[in-house]
Amino acid sequence: MENGPLYQRKVLLGVSGSIAAYKSAFLVRELIKWGAEVQVVMTTAAKDFITPLTLSTLSTRPVYSTFLHEKDEKYGVWNNHVDLGLWADLMIIAPASSNTLSKLVTGACDDLLSAVYMSAKCPVYVAPAMDLDMYKNEATSSNLEELTARGVTVIPAEHGELASGLIGQGRMAEPEDICQFISAQLLEQLPLYGKNVLINAGPTHEHIDPVRYLGNNSTGQMGVALAHAARSLGATVTLVLGPTHYPLDLSGLHVVRVVSAKEMLTAMQEYYSSSVLTICTAAVSDFVPKTAADKKLKKTTMKGSMSIDLEETPDILATLGQTKRIDQRLIGFALETNDGVGYAKDKLRTKNADAIVLNTLSSTTGFESNTNAVEVFFQDGEQHSLPLTVKSELGEQLLHRVLDKFQWV
Repeated sequence: MENGPLYQRKVLLGVSGSIAAYKSAFLVRELIKWGAEVQVVMTTAAKDFITPLTLSTLSTRPVYSTFLHEKDEKYGVWNNHVDLGLWADLMIIAPASSNTLSKLVTGACDDLLSAVYMSAKCPVYVAPAMDLDMYKNEATSSNLEELTARGVTVIPAEHGELASGLIGQGRMAEPEDICQFISAQLLEQLPLYGKNVLINAGPTHEHIDPVRYLGNNSTGQMGVALAHAARSLGATVTLVLGPTHYPLDLSGLHVVRVVSAKEMLTAMQEYYSSSVLTICTAAVSDFVPKTAADKKLKKTTMKGSMSIDLEETPDILATLGQTKRIDQRLIGFALETNDGVGYAKDKLRTKNADAIVLNTLSSTTGFESNTNAVEVFFQDGEQHSLPLTVKSELGEQLLHRVLDKFQWV
């Protein structure tokens, strides 16, 4: 699930000795479906229930279970538990048997899995799996409470039929439920979780007649990059997109299609009041014909020349700035060919924006380029330069800079 909270996360999956270990194969596949990279570490007891070959095939990575491989013992080559613990963005122990839970609490490191846990710097989740009486035993309850107190997240066992034939609590949570549980928690920890972000992107077209228009070469790439960056940080993103034909990835975004500057302003105003962050990246046409012909203008009627009466289009950034609340942040973009700093600072002063992002037109920056370099000017005089990079990465850098500046809560 691209752009979800598990997308491109490095997940260390610990598998301990439990009949529920068969579910680990499905959990590996589910994590990969969510876009995670999975490294499996299993105990020796877990091999009685599922083979390393199965988990290695599904994860496309070697499975580790001991500190030393037999063939490497004489050479002193070992599986470094510290490196494994540092590699991971998060660790999931599923199934977590009663024996493994006890080791995690006491700090016993007589196997690779418990040693990796002790070295892990990332969030850790455990999904208990055991028979009903074992799960209800005071020792298990005490171990789970102690792990919770230490910051480990317990994924509750489910109620159902157990391997012993009993019916009750103790079943390891289903792989789909585990991924949903972790994803929901990761989302809640993101800085823009539960917040609405509004972004406009692309050009606008102001029609002269049904087939001709005033416009520009904006592709919308920069705005879309920012939209995906905001979504990856938990936001609900509305993208007001002008008439670009560039192949853009719009997955996971609420997209409102518009053509003219007037339409774009109307759409922005509709969503603006509910948005905590608004970023105006669109290259809006500055002028619109006072009147547009309802039929195609023919060259034969022009007698060698023609003139078009123009009027200014609405200033979207300035209009939004007039109604900006204290709890809202408004960011504008400026594309210039000369005296960019002067124009950007003037825009910052006159539009009531919290920041202006300046980019200049060149062979490696601007409309049709896949790369960009920008300067960011804030209201308090602070400014930052973000060097040339691909627009997808620049979008992430820029959004993090804005969030750091305003310390979003």
